[in-house]
Amino acid sequence: MKTATEAGGGRATEVYATLHDLIVRGRLAPGVRITEIEVTRRLGVSRTPVRAAIQRLRQEGYVVVSLNGRRAQPMVAPLTAEDASEVLTIIGEIEALAGRHAAQLSRRPRAKLVERLRAINGRLKAAARERRPDPNVIFDIDQTFHRAYVQAAAGPRLLALHNAMKPQAERYIRVYVSALVEKILTSVREHDEIVRHIGRGAADAAERAVRKNWRNAAARLGRVIESVGERGMW
Repeated sequence: MKTATEAGGGRATEVYATLHDLIVRGRLAPGVRITEIEVTRRLGVSRTPVRAAIQRLRQEGYVVVSLNGRRAQPMVAPLTAEDASEVLTIIGEIEALAGRHAAQLSRRPRAKLVERLRAINGRLKAAARERRPDPNVIFDIDQTFHRAYVQAAAGPRLLALHNAMKPQAERYIRVYVSALVEKILTSVREHDEIVRHIGRGAADAAERAVRKNWRNAAARLGRVIESVGERGMW
C-alpha cells in the first residue's frame, strides 16, 4: 500500500509528464501563463503536486517565472534565438559522442545500424522531394534518424543526458519546422556523411560529422527565428 508521500510524488510525476508533453508538442504555447488553479481543475489533482511539477519544469528550463506586480507568475518558456543556439549546441555535443560510439561498434551491429540509417535517410530524402512536403512527417523521420544511432551506441549516462535535453530541441524544431523544410535536403547530405563515417568505423570523423550537422542546424534555425520572430516574448 502506498503512503501519502508516495502517492503525492506519483501524482506530481503524472502532472509533470502531462505538462511536459503539452509544452514540447506546442499545445501549451511559448509565453502562455500557467495557473495552478487551472491545472488542478483540468487534471483533477490538488495544488501540491502541481507546484512540484511546475518547479521541476522550471529547473529544466521549460517554465520561467515572470513578475506580475509583486506576484511571481509561471509561464511556458519563450523560444528565443539565443536559447535555441545553446540547446542545439548541447544536443550536438551529446549526439557527437553517440556518433563516435556508433562508429566503434563491432562490425556486425555497426553494419545493421548503417543499413537502418541509410533506409531512414532515404525516406527523409523522399519526403523532402514531395511536391508538398509534410513538415510533420519530415520532423518524425529526422528524429528517428538521430534516435537510431544514439540508442544503438550511447551508454546509460549519455542516454539520460540525451533524454533530458532532446525534448527542448524538439520544442524549437516542431514550432519552426515548416520554415526549415526547404533546407532538409542539406540535412540529408549531412546525414549521408554521418552514415559513411559510422560505416567506416571512423570514430573521429563520425563525431565531427554529427557535431557539424547540429551546428549547421542551429545556424539554419537561427536564421529562421530572425526571419519569422521569437515566440512567447512579452
